[in-house]
Amino acid sequence: MYDQIFDWLKENRITEVECILPDITGVARGKILPKDKFISEPEMRLPEAVLLQTVTGEFPADEMLDLTDPDMELRPDPDSLRVVPWAVDPTAQLIFDCFTPDGAPVETAPRNVLRRVLKLYEEMGYTPVVAPEMEFYLISPNPDPDIPLIPPVGRTGRSEFGRRSFSIDAVNEFDPLFEEIYDYCHAQNLEVDTLIHEVGAAQMEINFLHGDALDLADQVFLFKRTVREAAFHHKMYATFMAKPMEGEPGSAMHIHQSLTDNKTGKNAFSNDDGSPSELFFYFIAGLQKYLPEAMPFFAPYVNSFRRLTKYTAAPTNVEWGYDNRTVGLRVPRSSPAGRRVENRLPGVDCNPYLVLACSLACGLLGIQQKLQPTAPMTTNAYELPFQFPVTPEESIERLRECTDIQEVLGKRFVDMYISVKESEISEYFRVISPWERKFLLLHV
Repeated sequence: MYDQIFDWLKENRITEVECILPDITGVARGKILPKDKFISEPEMRLPEAVLLQTVTGEFPADEMLDLTDPDMELRPDPDSLRVVPWAVDPTAQLIFDCFTPDGAPVETAPRNVLRRVLKLYEEMGYTPVVAPEMEFYLISPNPDPDIPLIPPVGRTGRSEFGRRSFSIDAVNEFDPLFEEIYDYCHAQNLEVDTLIHEVGAAQMEINFLHGDALDLADQVFLFKRTVREAAFHHKMYATFMAKPMEGEPGSAMHIHQSLTDNKTGKNAFSNDDGSPSELFFYFIAGLQKYLPEAMPFFAPYVNSFRRLTKYTAAPTNVEWGYDNRTVGLRVPRSSPAGRRVENRLPGVDCNPYLVLACSLACGLLGIQQKLQPTAPMTTNAYELPFQFPVTPEESIERLRECTDIQEVLGKRFVDMYISVKESEISEYFRVISPWERKFLLLHV
């Protein structure tokens, strides 16, 4: 079953194998094995609790976990085999899938959650096509978390300041870094496309070519590791926080989505005459109805909510419109074959598997229920009231009450995810911030 993996390891003179599984926050967990050990035992076991850690490495409430802590059966996905280009010794990386001892997919594994949604689309005769856009900041090394972040020094010897959106010279400041990022991506078959400088100081964006949702989730997962590693080599950090710096715009993971009709191979969002299909409008309406209910997947941390403010290219509503960047759901100009919906809500801090699964789940519910969208917005949607939950606590309560999303993603998974998020919020509120010490210590 794994002969193609073994042959590839030998042909590329691999000495170590990184056995990886993405956890519920999108962190790479797993083991590093010598090649010969991996070949003798390509499958491994880890407890399910490994998947369910908070972003700080803690675990949710005991009542949510099986206290016997049983092992999952982990099997490598041959399609995920890649080299680790920054490793000193020849090293491979493999993403593993999670199963119960009787062979069923583990419900809380992010890859399995996405597969669950894709299977529902397959049963309807459609295949989702997605294209993520990844924004991130380059920053100077910041070993002390109490010190605010600042942009790194570029080739001119100065840190960036002001607004340099789409500036070629601003990107050239970090040419050696981006050359290495592209080299690393090429070595891993990560299909990255356009590089641009975004609005923020040393804020960049790299777009991916459109393709299969599970493959793109893998690519985004590996891309985050790749960019961080390349930045370390150039004595800077790369961060995928949603809002890392005060006074600067946040970073998004915009998702372009369409559906292929499996019978015709054509874009199901367009009719034969080139007009938008009913499916296209159902999909948009599903996003409009369910994005606010599923907010913890699109804004997973307290910091995520700082990004969602007016006039910062971040959405504050679920309106939709043609080529309108003030709405949450933008339909770019395209040919009928390229018709798609851009979900502008997710922050780049999202778990790529879960954010794709949930965004597609919202559209799926719109199709199943044949929902109708509002009229397209042709004016400034920032003038409308805020249409999302305003706090993590409110967002969690709305998800807890949304049985439709739970049914599509799996109730046990959603319950576990909520427990992880509640644990993170509880940890956050134990920390006293510099703002509190500055304004409250001697004034109240």
